[in-house]
Order: sequence, then structure tokens, then C-alpha cells
Amino acid sequence: MIGVNTETLVDVWQQLLAEPGKSWVLFGQGTCVVLTAPDGELAEQAAELLKKFGPVNAGSSAGDFGVIDLTDVEGWVVTGHHDDVLTYVGPDEPQDPSHLAVGLLGRSKRHRDGTELQVVHVEDKRGSADPV
Repeated sequence: MIGVNTETLVDVWQQLLAEPGKSWVLFGQGTCVVLTAPDGELAEQAAELLKKFGPVNAGSSAGDFGVIDLTDVEGWVVTGHHDDVLTYVGPDEPQDPSHLAVGLLGRSKRHRDGTELQVVHVEDKRGSADPV
């Protein structure tokens, strides 16, 4: 399996989350936590959310996932049991591009991010929203 480098991940998430005012934090395996109510230290806030909603627990909703085919960039986003925790899977990562294989890979990446909690990028957009 080929990993996706941090620079590529940041670029992908900047394209996918281009809305003004949307703050997010990226973790080492490609999991992005979107902060709908950013407050205080964003990396800390995101890590707490991912610590709770990242790890996969057998037999619970933490094992559930969905796969979104992307149109703006190549690859997929794998969703989980929290709407604001999303994991990117690059087009070269899965050996099998089926939704099941992509979803399982994304879920395992989310689990690893949820246990390692290695922040690699913070996108702080507080105060950058267009005035209404």
C-alpha cells in the first residue's frame, strides 16, 4: 500500500473544504476533523473528538463506514459514525478499488489516527468567513 504524503493530503483537504470560515485539523494517516464550533486550541479540540470517534470498536457503530466518490480530486472520502470525522483514501492506496476495500482501508486509517493522534496540519479559518 502506498501512503499519501502530508503535502498532498493538505492540498486535497483544502480543495474539499474550501468554504470560508471552515476550520479543520489533519492527522497523519489522512483523517480530517472539521470543527463546526472551533474554540480555543484547534489541534487539542480535534484530537479530543478523534480520540472519541476515531478508534474502531468491534460490534459498535464505530465500525460503520460510508464511501464517497470524489469529483474534484482523485480518490475517496470514508465517513464514519461522526459527521465531522472524514478520512481520505488516495487513488493509488487500495489494491482493490471497490467501496468495501476502500471503506475498510479508510476505517483502519481513521482507527490509527484516533489512537496515534498525530496532528500534521491545522487550518484555522476563524474570522475568515465572508461578512453577510
